[in-house]
Amino acid sequence: MTEPRWFPVWRRNFLVWKKLAIPSMLGNLADPLLYMLGLGYGLGGLLQSVDGVPYLHFLAAGMLCYSVTNSSTFETLYSAFSRMHVQKTWEAILNTPLGLRDVLLGELAWASSKALLSGAAILLVIWGLGLQADFVLSLALIPVALLTGFCFAGLGLAVNAVSPNYDFFLYYFTLAITPMVLLGGVFYPPSALPAWLAAGAAWLPLTHAIELARPLVLGHWPDRPLWHGVVLLLYGVAGFTAALGLTRRRLLR
Repeated sequence: MTEPRWFPVWRRNFLVWKKLAIPSMLGNLADPLLYMLGLGYGLGGLLQSVDGVPYLHFLAAGMLCYSVTNSSTFETLYSAFSRMHVQKTWEAILNTPLGLRDVLLGELAWASSKALLSGAAILLVIWGLGLQADFVLSLALIPVALLTGFCFAGLGLAVNAVSPNYDFFLYYFTLAITPMVLLGGVFYPPSALPAWLAAGAAWLPLTHAIELARPLVLGHWPDRPLWHGVVLLLYGVAGFTAALGLTRRRLLR
């Protein structure tokens, strides 16, 4: 069976990452783990419960989605920008029979894979602390992590396509990622927000990811799983489509 044309790009990124796998994983996991343990035990000690469950159990799903989002976003911004603009890796690949679509699909698949790895690491912590209500049901968090990684990889590649330098990424984190983390249900239920703000937060991709993940941690099937999954998929496809057009225009200047 012939391998997909984008697979050599994925494999190249994997072989480079493998040399620095441990510090890379520690960097991706340190932030969400500190939030999870610090807030989960610290703030959780001051709260009786949130939505009827201990705060650490409530926070676990949000931290898993937060870790996946961070991993996928960093990979498609800082790492992909380095390969595209600084190291000229994309330019070298484009001198082979591979095309720009193959390069971007490889980057999309690689970022999704790294996001899945980050999500799996947080899931191991959830299992280790016994935060899941049902082990078998919590296994469904694995495809949720992959789909969330795909969503934010597509969006990240679109931002990467229009970024003139590394500093530009701060705008994306400040104006897009941070509001999603604060409003999407990572630290508290969106129902605690004013109605108009909760209505806006309902359209954010991270909100849909958490709506899928949190029930799975708490031991029941999410409401409207198909709807949430389709929204994440559409965000990712739209981002990738935009990235393809914008990157092609950038490289042809």
